[in-house]
Amino acid sequence: MELNAIMGHILDAIPYPVVFVDTEHVIRYLNKRARYHYHQERGYRDLIGKSVFDCHCPESRKMIEEAVEGLRNHGQEIFLKVNARNERVYITPVRDGDGNLVGYFERFEKNFTKT
Repeated sequence: MELNAIMGHILDAIPYPVVFVDTEHVIRYLNKRARYHYHQERGYRDLIGKSVFDCHCPESRKMIEEAVEGLRNHGQEIFLKVNARNERVYITPVRDGDGNLVGYFERFEKNFTKT
């Protein structure tokens, strides 16, 4: 089995949406759970190659832009919020071998903290 296929299977096994976006805010990958969430639950289609802002409200856009600016300055994973599904939402940087930002992904996890 090819490495790319293995990586795709690993990402699809994650039970939360994972959306990879490049530094121009263009969606390049959605794992299986993200495809279900954005396609089936939210009614978006063909998000690959489109701006991440096409599926976010203006308030979220501002939050994402500010977080990514922090990532550009060698920041680490940034917590954004707890969403309506009681999931903690993070933006995690993806860097090349030289430490340059090549993109980021939204990561979700169940929020077990009482609010």
